[in-house]
Amino acid sequence: MLAAKLHVLSRITESGLVGIVRTENSSHASRIVEACAEGGATAVEITFTVPGAAAVIEELTKCYGGRHIALGAGTVLDPETARIAILAGAQFIVSPSLNTATARLCNRYAIPYLPGASTIREIVEAMESGVDIVKIFPGETLGPAFVKAARAPLPQASLMPTGGVSIDNAAEWIKAGSVALGVGGSLTAGAKAGDFKSITDLARRFIAAIQEARESRG
Repeated sequence: MLAAKLHVLSRITESGLVGIVRTENSSHASRIVEACAEGGATAVEITFTVPGAAAVIEELTKCYGGRHIALGAGTVLDPETARIAILAGAQFIVSPSLNTATARLCNRYAIPYLPGASTIREIVEAMESGVDIVKIFPGETLGPAFVKAARAPLPQASLMPTGGVSIDNAAEWIKAGSVALGVGGSLTAGAKAGDFKSITDLARRFIAAIQEARESRG
């Protein structure tokens, strides 16, 4: 089980892009995941604001379970929802804030848990709860400077900003010390007009920007 957890964590950090699927149309969700995968994303999060999210995750697991992509569940507020997501096939769990009961459940089943944090204290509490990657949220409020400042006293922290991450500031977030970027609307906006090719193209651009920023950071 530990090997499987490490495999999922490597999928999240490999491309450095976690596509966030937040749509009112469940049929669009699978097409967004496909577009992200074609663009090279190695992790995608289906939020529980998507109608029938558990069923969507279960169906996507059948399609992508053996492929080079990790499927996660987002906007998970409690351990009950986390358990439903895991049984549906979710390989990682994302929350807007730390829920210790959810952390315990995920640790029990060796499932990566990525809760949101917006202060140094919250980051430390998450790490003490066994969290491997902390979601910095809301990113649009905190900014890349927060990641850089947080990693000064906590160089061991693996941080992933979500919210406000765009193709224009992706490199800045990585250079500040982020291990991955959670990207929603700025990546998937084309789905509303049925333009899934734009999602694939943007995913490629994000990954290229992340890789370039990692190389320049050394």
